[in-house]
Amino acid sequence: MERKYVVVTGGVLSGLGKGIAMASIGNLLSSTYKVVPIKCDGYLNVDPGTMNPIEHGEVFVLDDGGEVDMDFGHYERFLGTPCKFEWNLTMGKVFEGVINKERKGDYLGKNVQMIPHVSNWIKDYIFAVGEKNRADVVMIEIGGTIGDIENELYLEAVRSLAREVGRKNILFIHLTYVPIPFGVDEQKSKPTQQSVNLLRQKGIQPDMVIARCSEMLDKSIKDKIASFGNLNSEEVMTGLDVDDIYKIPLVFEKQGMSQLLARKLDIPVKPDLEEWGRLIKNRENADKEITIAIAGKYTRLEDSYASIIEALHHCSSHYSTKINIKWIETSEDKNNSLQGVDGVIVPGGFGSRGTEGKINVIKKCRENKIPFLGLCFGLQMAVIEFARNICEKQGANSTEIDNLCQYPVIDILEEQKSITDKGGTMRLGAHPAILQEGSLVSELYGLTEVSERHRHRYEVNPRFHEMLKENGLILSGMSPDRKLVEFIELPREKHPFFVATQAHPELKSSLFKPAPLFKGFVEAALRRNCCNNI
Repeated sequence: MERKYVVVTGGVLSGLGKGIAMASIGNLLSSTYKVVPIKCDGYLNVDPGTMNPIEHGEVFVLDDGGEVDMDFGHYERFLGTPCKFEWNLTMGKVFEGVINKERKGDYLGKNVQMIPHVSNWIKDYIFAVGEKNRADVVMIEIGGTIGDIENELYLEAVRSLAREVGRKNILFIHLTYVPIPFGVDEQKSKPTQQSVNLLRQKGIQPDMVIARCSEMLDKSIKDKIASFGNLNSEEVMTGLDVDDIYKIPLVFEKQGMSQLLARKLDIPVKPDLEEWGRLIKNRENADKEITIAIAGKYTRLEDSYASIIEALHHCSSHYSTKINIKWIETSEDKNNSLQGVDGVIVPGGFGSRGTEGKINVIKKCRENKIPFLGLCFGLQMAVIEFARNICEKQGANSTEIDNLCQYPVIDILEEQKSITDKGGTMRLGAHPAILQEGSLVSELYGLTEVSERHRHRYEVNPRFHEMLKENGLILSGMSPDRKLVEFIELPREKHPFFVATQAHPELKSSLFKPAPLFKGFVEAALRRNCCNNI
């Protein structure tokens, strides 16, 4: 069949959930077709790797080491396919590519302009990604909001794309907002009408409008939007506010999304949502309840830990358990209470702020036998706590926090010390680990060799490996050359669940296949909760 293209744009305001909407539509298509998502971001950074999570949300890391927008987490979880760094296009990448072409003389002395040269570069890039990956359907999310100067060139590129591939091979979907003002109790379509009008001024006629709303759209509002947008009423759908984003494909399908996609793209669309729906009902009908604390320093924006929350949601569905999250801000209070907590996660992070608070939380978990899962920086803090309080090395620390510390149990990778580009100073992407036979970690994975994604600069210092092992810490997973610690744990006779990894297993967790460490952690939390309630 001819390759199809689906373009998702957004209007009215940011944060409406274009990424989730596109992932949900891709979910309906992915049962039959190979779907490749492309995210077009307007910022001039080459990638989001150097952005503060408070400003931009979580940086999602791919197998190939690419640092990308957090929407790629939704793409992977909803489409069931590993994404690639080249699928995330930023304006920094675009300008870099155009300038490189100009320097090589590819424009043959022409006056290089935003239109057509930059917009054509974007269009050619989209074509190349689709061809290289042999995609049946290429889905393109245009970041930002219609009217933003940052996405103008992307819009021009997809407008031109439609002319080349033909309107029967491309579908434009516009996500907007229908508010219900307090005290009025009436759905208002005017913001959507204005947004659609802005899009049409860019030369793009939407084929479908998805209106985000706290309730299903009234027929009169759908008709009004359809009439203004030159659409049929069934081409206006509700992007319903839900308590679980995994319900969105079901919400769309109930409104006839797959039939509409089939008609618009002239292809059969047969989504398979049976198991998807069953797992969602498991979570809705949860007959158990636990509380998990996440101890970090970016808790002001929950998106900073989006993949951790998603991994817990996946476990919630599999164990039919309601998981309450308690946020612990470690940079503000070093004496956080763990009262009523069934398990603690210490996630990744950078810098010295909040470290002593994290170490104190880990100490409480170890001493009080509270299930603990350390991720990346969480492993490093667990090693420091163990070195100080079990190995009796009070000067133990990370050189990231104190480069003159007496016992640098955590230190930067030797080969990274000479690298100056921020994006290149980290160990990024998928790396293998050899697991110790008989360890808890190997049992959870059911394997002796695994691969997880990484994003860090510092490691457990090889000088202290033997000291840690002699004092009872199990280095249960190592890099193939035995130099780098990938997993640690305490003996099961001393602690019910004390596990940490230098990796980020939450990044590969999915609704159908929750991350093994998270499954083991939630099982341990359930056992603790059960014992405490006897």
